Amino acid sequence: MFKKLFSFLLPWSLRRRYLNRFFRYEIDKTARIGLSWIFPAKLVMKKGALIEHLTVAVHLDEIIMGEQSVIGRSNWITGFSSDSDSLHFKHQAGRKSVLNLGDHSAITKNHHIDCTSPIYIGRFVTVAGYQSQLLTHSIDLVESRQHSAPIHIGDYTFVGTNSVILGGSVLPPYSVLGAKSLLNKAFKDEWMLYAGVPATPIKPVPKEAKYFTRPEGFVF
Repeated sequence: MFKKLFSFLLPWSLRRRYLNRFFRYEIDKTARIGLSWIFPAKLVMKKGALIEHLTVAVHLDEIIMGEQSVIGRSNWITGFSSDSDSLHFKHQAGRKSVLNLGDHSAITKNHHIDCTSPIYIGRFVTVAGYQSQLLTHSIDLVESRQHSAPIHIGDYTFVGTNSVILGGSVLPPYSVLGAKSLLNKAFKDEWMLYAGVPATPIKPVPKEAKYFTRPEGFVF
């Protein structure tokens, strides 16, 4: 705990070196963490990756951030690390608590990200707006125990504000999840708007839309 608290007293240039040396993190010299509590067992931040202020990320095996990826302000990112002595999830051999954020992708602000099982977010993705929940674990009522399953969000997707995505769900590449939707299953069809509670395919999205071919993640 002392090493973590001490790191907060350092200016970023020294803090980055300190985290890389004493925590064995891999933070590129162009990456940056604001005033946030980010302490997974393993952290990789590639060129230009950014974590803004007041985000918490704890009890995780890994966070991997691709080039120019962003985690915005005031996000709560939790998990259940695989080295825990708890009986929770012991039936899931090989489970890891991971957030993998692809190149040029962004999680905006005030979201809750539960990475008890891995969450894979592809390239050029926007988890937009506020207060979405990505929840990989819940209670298995049949077996009466906690269970978890991964979430996969494909390349060039858009997740609308205040959505809920549950473990086992797949949002295919080049698709949109409408605001306030509940995604609770694995879909396959690309170029589709999914929306509703629970989400269902609504209509195709236009392939000529510039969002799906943009060369940089940030949208002006």
